[in-house]
Amino acid sequence: MVSNKIKELEAARAKISKLEEAIAAEQAKELAALPAKFGFKNAAELIKALKAATGGRPSSGKAKSGKRRKRAIINDETKSKVKALTAAGKTGSEIAETVGISVPSVQNIKKELGLTKPRKK
Repeated sequence: MVSNKIKELEAARAKISKLEEAIAAEQAKELAALPAKFGFKNAAELIKALKAATGGRPSSGKAKSGKRRKRAIINDETKSKVKALTAAGKTGSEIAETVGISVPSVQNIKKELGLTKPRKK
């Protein structure tokens, strides 16, 4: 019967909810214990050591300033700049830096404008 299946579904959801809460509590405990586990007094010292160990490099998806890059707006003006710089013999990375977009965006624009050579099969 449908009503029995609904009851089973509600019971399963309740069980999942309890498991999620238990996991969150356990994760919080483990995270709180990390500094002591590695010999640090507190989380701030652990974070400082991690930054020193990685050379302070930003993580992926973030610009050099540590802030997330804004998504580039590709419009006709951007495409015309890419076309002109390509005609001037600039490389993809030079174009990307000049226009303020990523290298893959430059490649996509060049492909759209027919500025790339077709692959040989």
